[in-house]
Parts: sequence; C-alpha cells; structure tokens
Amino acid sequence: MIKTVEWTKEGVLMLDQRLLPNEEKYLTLRSYEEVAQAIKKMVVRGAPAIGVSAAMGLALGANQSVSTSLPDLEFDFKYMCEVMGATRPTAVNLFWAIERMRGVIAKAKLENVRDAEEVKRLLTEEALLIYNEDIEANRAIGLFGGELIKDGATVLTHCNAGALATAGDYGTALGVIRGAIAAGKKVAVIADETRPFLQGARLTAWELAKDNIPVTVITDNMAGHVMKQGKVDCVVVGADRIAARFPEPYFETPWPTCGSVSRRPSPSTTPLIASSAPAAWRPCTSPGISSTTVTSP
Repeated sequence: MIKTVEWTKEGVLMLDQRLLPNEEKYLTLRSYEEVAQAIKKMVVRGAPAIGVSAAMGLALGANQSVSTSLPDLEFDFKYMCEVMGATRPTAVNLFWAIERMRGVIAKAKLENVRDAEEVKRLLTEEALLIYNEDIEANRAIGLFGGELIKDGATVLTHCNAGALATAGDYGTALGVIRGAIAAGKKVAVIADETRPFLQGARLTAWELAKDNIPVTVITDNMAGHVMKQGKVDCVVVGADRIAARFPEPYFETPWPTCGSVSRRPSPSTTPLIASSAPAAWRPCTSPGISSTTVTSP
C-alpha cells in the first residue's frame, strides 16, 4: 500500500513527491507550519491529498497549542487556518478540509464543551476520519469502476490521479485499474508523460510499477497515434471538475457518431470511462453538441 500522508506520534509523515521517481523519501513534519510549507512547496499534490494533509496539520497545530481554554484555542486555531489556507489558494479540497476542522470547534461551542484538551482530541479524531473516508471512497470508486474494464484491456491514462494524489492506497481514477486487477483481470497501462510537470512519467508510472502493474510511458503527442492503431481499450483520467449535467439538446438529439461510446448517458450520469475510438475517428460535429461535451477520445 502506497502511503502519501500518515498521522504518527512524531508528527505528520509525508512522502516527498518532488523526488520521485528517483528517490522514495518520507518527511516527518513536526508542526503545522511545516505541513503548510510542504503543501506550498509541492511535497504533496493532488486535491484529496492536500485536504487530508491540511486536516492533519491543523490537528497537529491544535495539539501543540498551549491554550487551556476553548476561547484561547479558537483564537490560535483561527490563525492556523489562515496560514494553511494561504498555501494553495486554488485548492478546493484544502478549504473544504479547513472548514470541516473549523466545524469541530463550532460544534464544541454549541455543545458547551469547555475543556480545550477534549476539543484537541476531537480535532485529531476529525482529521483521522477525513483520512479514512478518503481511503474508503477511493476503494469504492475502484470497486465500481473496475467492473467497466474488460479482462485483458489496455488503459490509457493522463496526469496522475492515483494513490499519490490522495491519502494513499487506491487513488481515484487509477483506483479503477486497481479495482479491475483486484477482481482478477489482467490490465496493462499506457501512461501519457503529461507535460509540463510530467506527472504521468514521474508519478503514475512509479506507483503502477511499485504495484507490479505493467505500464508503458509515452509522450503526450503519441496518444492519438496509439488510439488510432487500436492499442487502447479505454481511457481513465483525473480532473479538477467533472460536469454531471449536459446541455438539453444533447439528450433530445440521437447519439452522435463521435468515437465509439457504447451507450448514451442519461442526464444523471457521466461516463467516466469511454471506449477506444475507431481508426477513422473524427471530432464530433453534431448540432447542439460541443466537442468538449463528449469525453470519449
């Protein structure tokens, strides 16, 4: 199991992703300031991983606070949240985790919990709950998504949405591949290098190789060529946003001949895995449907 971030008695243990794939090194971060700096300097990356790291960093800071009353702890904690929030202003999971940790103190005040030590314990429990929820959610993604990958399939990936982008273990999009393999299927992976930061070449390939999953790295501009040759059965990618709603004309018109998606999605679902395109692939030009709407290659 790949562990991206972990809570320990010594502090927050974090895999330094800047050094991969050449060196596997774990840092022990002993203060919330060190966790904040690690997030800012890209020691950890990936939305779920950033959220979990922030929660653990705030719990660590709260435990190290010398406050003996809830008002004093709340004052310290507010500043810690400001420091953590300034690390990655565009990371949605970061602020989600911060607000969830703030909610612990808000709930304690409503329930008239006055013991600062008890609130510190509750903050630690919340951070660990966020960690465990991420692991469980990613396992569920792998369980359900793995059913869509056929035995013997070759999967094309882009960027990194695996264990390294989350709290560890399965990951999000790559969890689909791990889920298929756990079900006894044979799966091979072609990983786009993903310019300019090479998350595919440095991170995706590293973690797949570590799990003994066959992986071949290609340059980004080779993806269309290998699909045209029929070497790709499906594509899984991670994205900051997945649109679950399509424009109404999309559902009122017949399914366009745009790639070889095997079924027409309903308004309540979004196809996360699309079939490979035929050799004579052409971009979608159906009326009322933009080329960005269809997610098949």
